[in-house]
Amino acid sequence: MKLYIKYMVSIRCKMAVKTELEKLGLKYIILELGLVETMDELTPKQLLELKEALFKCGLELMDDKKAVLIEKIKGVIIEMIHYSDELPKVNYSDYISEKLGQDYTHMSKIFSEVKGITIEHYIIAHKIEKVKELLLYDELNLSEISYKLNYSSVAHLSQQFKKVTGLTPSFFKQLKDKKRNPLDNIGII
Repeated sequence: MKLYIKYMVSIRCKMAVKTELEKLGLKYIILELGLVETMDELTPKQLLELKEALFKCGLELMDDKKAVLIEKIKGVIIEMIHYSDELPKVNYSDYISEKLGQDYTHMSKIFSEVKGITIEHYIIAHKIEKVKELLLYDELNLSEISYKLNYSSVAHLSQQFKKVTGLTPSFFKQLKDKKRNPLDNIGII
């Protein structure tokens, strides 16, 4: 049985879901960001118990088709930007469409309709958050970060960073109180 989980955006979330599944004695085949596939169909009682346990962890079981699609899109973007060693060299629209096996125009329309933000702006918000993270680690210079995140130039990265944050990357790096956003809050209007 496939279960889609809202707000499951990090490795910690996966660990929390795994723990709750084990507590309830539920066996799973797949445990990915936003998705769990159990070995057996769950009874209504088991579903309710899992729903309540996940809610206590700040997660939600989803059954609305649009919400499921949006979480899948968000999951692909988060995985692509935050958990891949390098970003795909193809258009992001092609990448997302291929990963989810759906028409990008259809997905884009639903995403914008429900989230109030385009997929492109959602991707940009995540890329900027990744830039912040890499600046904080202080292991890569801006040129290397630009290359790693497929920006056409350092100037393009800097321009986009300033547009989103109101700060230049170098000014952000000098701040004492560097603000980062949790992954599940990025792109929220």
